[in-house]
Amino acid sequence: MAEATAVEKTTESTSPNVKWNVEHLKSSYVNFANANSTREEVVMNFGLNSNWDRNQREVEIELGHRIVMSPFAAKRLADLLNKLMTEYESRYGELK
Repeated sequence: MAEATAVEKTTESTSPNVKWNVEHLKSSYVNFANANSTREEVVMNFGLNSNWDRNQREVEIELGHRIVMSPFAAKRLADLLNKLMTEYESRYGELK
């Protein structure tokens, strides 16, 4: 009787082990974001809209952060956010 041999597939991770350095980490609350791009970079602005009156003709946004990244990094961020929102909606329900 021939003995079957099991082939064990192992996937060796080539990703580095990431150590998060939070020494200079700052947290900010934002309720406004916009983005634009050129061929070489994507620019995202984040800020705070303190005005709750939606009938005003002019709204002032206090911009607090500007993030500039390559289109490749922006694509990875978009994929990450899409995955995060899919997980969020599976737990808490669909956002309209």
